[in-house]
Amino acid sequence: MIEQAIRKGIERYFDDCRARVPAFIDRHFNYPGAIATNRRALGWDMLRAPINLLWAPVFALASLVKILVRKRRGLTWLHGLANRVPAGFTTRVQQHISQRILVELLNNGQDNPLLERYLTEALASAYEQQTCEQVDHLRFSRLIQPLVADTLRQYRVTRTAAADITNSIGCTVLGAFAFQKFTPGGIGLGVVLASMAAKTLAARDFILGETIGGWYYSVFPPEPSLATTAAVMIAVMAALSAFAALSGVIFDPVQAAVGLHRRRLHKLLDHLQRDVTLSTRNSFRPKDQFVARILDTFDMVRSGFL
Repeated sequence: MIEQAIRKGIERYFDDCRARVPAFIDRHFNYPGAIATNRRALGWDMLRAPINLLWAPVFALASLVKILVRKRRGLTWLHGLANRVPAGFTTRVQQHISQRILVELLNNGQDNPLLERYLTEALASAYEQQTCEQVDHLRFSRLIQPLVADTLRQYRVTRTAAADITNSIGCTVLGAFAFQKFTPGGIGLGVVLASMAAKTLAARDFILGETIGGWYYSVFPPEPSLATTAAVMIAVMAALSAFAALSGVIFDPVQAAVGLHRRRLHKLLDHLQRDVTLSTRNSFRPKDQFVARILDTFDMVRSGFL
């Protein structure tokens, strides 16, 4: 009877959380809320974002190792080592969204954990029907705190992954329309721009003049030097990193319109409900970062770096 009451209280709590999702998305991910959310990227986030993008493959590899060796005997040390790999710097935008999820979505603007109140009401209702021993419902509040902290950490990773995926899509679109090339990422775009720079420099120094040089190198394109390729790629990556820090202003409303934010938040709540009900460790492991790494790998293969 008591177990049933606890499950009912947990279910009612998470149902109410899900009911707050549409308003939460409209408030923070649609205009004008998306501007207020992402303007926090101005400042140190412009430096944190590129570092996070560079670190993301390391964290994705560590996450994959944790999944593969979780139940393997003799490899607990490897799981522990992978578990200590940080997700990267927490940006102000990530911190703001995590705090809003905690305060508005999970606690409906209240200071105290809202789940405790739902459990208290469910248990009080059960006590009215029969006399039984006291149940420590506070243990659920103690249980949910580390679960919520880890879940929000995983959610913050999706912001970095979404920025990385956005960069890949942006590079593909830019390459297709501006250069009529397939550039599925920053590396591919850098290679195309390095080739164009090499062609321009070679034509400028052509013995018969720049115009004839341009015609000649259109037929026999020169191979860009390593220094030129490296310099162009660094410039492209710097520009993409700056764009990634602020890309949420454009792509948060797009993700809200196509339902990505809604599905992501519902998945967060579904996993959190399951973990609280079964008293298990955090099971929320969004796949966004692995999608981003697949796109990065494809970009490197397409550009001849793998």
